[in-house]
Amino acid sequence: MILPSPRWLPLLRELGDLKRVRSAGQHGSVAERLFALSWRRLVAGEETVSVARDITARALVATRLGDVDGECLAAAGLPTEAVQAGLLRAFSSAAAGVDGPAQAWLCGTPEGVPLYEQADPGPTVATPDFVGRLARQPRAGATAPGMPRVMFDPTESHAEHCLCVAVAGVLLAPAEGADVGHVFLASLAHHLHNALLPDSGFAGEMMLGELLAPAMAGATALALGELPPELSHRVTEACRILPDAQTPEGRAFHAADTLDRVLQMEHHLRAGGTSMAFLQNEMALVHEGPVKPFQVALLREMGLAA
Repeated sequence: MILPSPRWLPLLRELGDLKRVRSAGQHGSVAERLFALSWRRLVAGEETVSVARDITARALVATRLGDVDGECLAAAGLPTEAVQAGLLRAFSSAAAGVDGPAQAWLCGTPEGVPLYEQADPGPTVATPDFVGRLARQPRAGATAPGMPRVMFDPTESHAEHCLCVAVAGVLLAPAEGADVGHVFLASLAHHLHNALLPDSGFAGEMMLGELLAPAMAGATALALGELPPELSHRVTEACRILPDAQTPEGRAFHAADTLDRVLQMEHHLRAGGTSMAFLQNEMALVHEGPVKPFQVALLREMGLAA
């Protein structure tokens, strides 16, 4: 069994931050929108690994540029060649944080990594209803039987969680020799039941007892019924990896799922424990530029320098 190296953590933290990156003129976070785009392209009939590679590349670019993409750069008047070069620079910076097998998979097509082509099939392809419901369905936070729930605001959605697990899963899959397509589909689909069932957490699941399994199965079947039959069958087959970590695909999925759950909680703790000294001295909150001497003097005078 190959376990992920701790050197993956910085990139996985940055991928998790896509749950929190938003911009004017766009609805929802980057992660939420990439989740919806993934399902639209799958419904449109695109090959699974092609979708997985492109969505992963776009997520990696977003870890560097936030919600700046090719469309808005082109609208600002930049020529196509400059836009492509800027996106590739961001992609290369983020991809440097993945290991050799994942890099080979990401860049393993003759045309390279597409970053600027219009990839959304648009209004001709209906987005399954469960996509929007998962984007509106908050995750439960930390729960345990007999313990009060620990809530973290703002909450992540199930769409955001599934997208981050899918991207992390396909990046971890090559080192395991796992089927990337199965990991991607299973990761996107592993909370389909929550499109109907609100998330009551581990404590709620234990309270449901023998009702849990049939409720999850029924809710999942309703969501699968929104997909074309062939895609529904592929998703069902991919989800056979979910019950255990005995297969390469199961290990890649469960590693990504577990790390995303824990890093989501770590995000809140890290943010709450951040000091002003760290922000000013390490993060250069007041950064280099012609007015920095004035800004530093101002902070000292106001007693805010760290």
